[in-house]
Amino acid sequence: MAAPNNFAPSNSVAAPNEAASGSDLAINLSALQENYAFLASQSSSAQCAAVIKADGYGIGLEHAAQNLSTAGCRVFFVALPQEGIRARTTLPEATIYVLNGLFGSDCAALYDQHDLRPVIGSMAELEDWQSYCRDQGKVLPCALHFDTGMNRLGMGMEQAQKIAKETELSDACEIALIMSHLACADEPMHALNSQQLDRFRAIRELFPEIPASFANSAGIFLGPDYHFDLLRPGIALYGGQAVGDHPNPMQPVATLKSRILDVRYVPQGQSISYGAAQVTKRESRIGIVSVGYADGYLRAAGSTDNHSGAHVWLDGYSLPVFGRVTMDLIMVDLTDLPVGLAKRGMWVELFGPNIPIDDVAASAGTISYELLTSLSKRALRRYLPA
Repeated sequence: MAAPNNFAPSNSVAAPNEAASGSDLAINLSALQENYAFLASQSSSAQCAAVIKADGYGIGLEHAAQNLSTAGCRVFFVALPQEGIRARTTLPEATIYVLNGLFGSDCAALYDQHDLRPVIGSMAELEDWQSYCRDQGKVLPCALHFDTGMNRLGMGMEQAQKIAKETELSDACEIALIMSHLACADEPMHALNSQQLDRFRAIRELFPEIPASFANSAGIFLGPDYHFDLLRPGIALYGGQAVGDHPNPMQPVATLKSRILDVRYVPQGQSISYGAAQVTKRESRIGIVSVGYADGYLRAAGSTDNHSGAHVWLDGYSLPVFGRVTMDLIMVDLTDLPVGLAKRGMWVELFGPNIPIDDVAASAGTISYELLTSLSKRALRRYLPA
């Protein structure tokens, strides 16, 4: 007989204390709350919600939910019902919308049980929700998602007109919100922004009494025409840059640091790390740092002879990553650092107040969303109180 498996499954292998950890991930909850207050202040009329999907963009769903609620948030968005159920335990009185909608008629009872509102993106979903409401004798709320140019989830104008004409709809379920999603708001001058706005305004005219939501993080900065009744910030809450090529007004929420394990001298003309992708152009001092792609530090953030990668921060100096990022280690060029400043056991900042997370993401050819939602699984995770 096989031995029983007595180990509970876990998605975390975080070190129990500083002495045992190679990396340190500090989550600044005060910055999270201040970012929410700043975004809420950008509109004089619209309420500010918060998107806490993907485990609160990597910082921890429960911590994000609790602290955003303390900051005054009352409406939350998640992607999946399982995230909504987690959020409900922390937010017993909040309004929680599930962006990915109603998976099927067999899921409707789950939404009802946990007081979750599906964001309906198709007529089939709407029919399932109406059918459940009629069977239960309840008028339950939902949001209607209309596609105005993203070509992802959402119904079109034809469906909007059909729904608006169905007088019996209100007897089956409550349309509590209509919404759409901007595709190019991070590029303020993109022509699609105004096209989507015109399309959403036309849909809004069909539902004049129902609150409307259009602006994501970047959409908030497009101005009041895009605000409507409910703002839906995500990445900006967590310190990410919402609008490209503009100064980022948000405070960094996550700071990742890691230990120097060794400092070694490498002669000129020697390759470092896998694939011999980068060769020293001079005699170099190289710091070996205890972080890698297993910790969520993206492999593509490394350097080659033809591509400059990310930088780290140590005592006022920005230092380049040298060679490829490996599973557990990166190499950092310390040659321009004063001799003796970098020592074994010291901490370098990988991203945070001195190395913007968006810069690291750009070096890896991606965006801060991906880096945040891949946050270190092995780091000592510390929550700095608000």
